Amino acid sequence: MNTLTYAVTGRIARITLNRPDRGNAITLDTPRELARCVERADLDPGVHVIALSGAGKGFCGGYDLVQSAEQIEDEGFGDADQAGTALDPAVIGRNHDPGQVWDPVVDYQMMARNVRGFMSLFHADKPVVCKVHGFCVAGGTDMALCSDLLVIADDAKIGYPPARVWGCPTTALWAARIGIEKAKRLLFTGDCLSGKEAVEWGLAVESAPAEQLDARFEILLERIARMPVNQLVMMKLLVNQSVGAAGLQATQILGTVFDGVTRHTREGYAFQRRAAEVGFKQAVRERDEPFGDFGPSTFKG
Repeated sequence: MNTLTYAVTGRIARITLNRPDRGNAITLDTPRELARCVERADLDPGVHVIALSGAGKGFCGGYDLVQSAEQIEDEGFGDADQAGTALDPAVIGRNHDPGQVWDPVVDYQMMARNVRGFMSLFHADKPVVCKVHGFCVAGGTDMALCSDLLVIADDAKIGYPPARVWGCPTTALWAARIGIEKAKRLLFTGDCLSGKEAVEWGLAVESAPAEQLDARFEILLERIARMPVNQLVMMKLLVNQSVGAAGLQATQILGTVFDGVTRHTREGYAFQRRAAEVGFKQAVRERDEPFGDFGPSTFKG
């Protein structure tokens, strides 16, 4: 695998995002490898619970968009080239030349495939507990929110800043996790939550000081691992039905289509042009600068 590692310790299957030099940024390989790891854990009768975490300074900084956002006039597809998938027409959907016709269906096919990979966590037979340290933003939140339980560092940062421009949460789980008013509060501003705020808002089940996070994570994993597998599978199936009955599948279709649209609005093209001029990271800094670095609980105006 190119982006993840997989290991089993006792009754725990451990999936670790493993691109620390890139903030564990998501490539086209990531959701596909994730789904394979989840299936491997589900098929292992000795595994009772799946642990999801990230190597390095943070959990996940979202999609690896540096190259794709900075390239407008050529057919460079970022990490897709390195992965040997540049000829996949789905890749072109995300990284097309704004001067050419955009095919929203091709874009949807690509992003829907990613959603299926992320949702493998939600649909896994066994519980998935996600540990967030450092940062979990943009596309990284798709994996965190598709997990069953979230344990987070007090000082971690979690949210969806691309709501400001060039993104829409494709897995569409914010409202299901924290309710529509809190979801609107975050998505209407692109603000992030601290780990402590994530617990207060009901997004995470526990937060801890960074130096205690691993220990708290392991305690929860071990408690879940004591349960019979059949009980765990039934409890997860039972609770997840409420989300499906609320129309999650239809909402995800809309979110995935909207994600493509956000990259092809006037503002989306302006953002991409700016990224080509000054670099993606600088364009993101300029996008976020007017908002400061406040979370909902600390915003002063």
